[in-house]
Amino acid sequence: MEWSEARSLDSRVSPAAEYEFRHISLPRTISRGAARRLLTEQAEHGHWELARLRLYPDGTRNIVLRRKIMRVRATL
Repeated sequence: MEWSEARSLDSRVSPAAEYEFRHISLPRTISRGAARRLLTEQAEHGHWELARLRLYPDGTRNIVLRRKIMRVRATL
């Protein structure tokens, strides 16, 4: 689809918080509906939530998604 042009930077983990962050940059050619579908898919299937969305005057969007890091303890 259209959002294949989107750039996603490596996920980063902040040591102070228990969240993992993903930065996505969408070019101006991506429609608002396509951006919404992309974010909806990320939320439903990847358990990401929107932390920040910046829309620039030239039409590009910078998006920061976050999700809680689940720590699993060994039970053996």
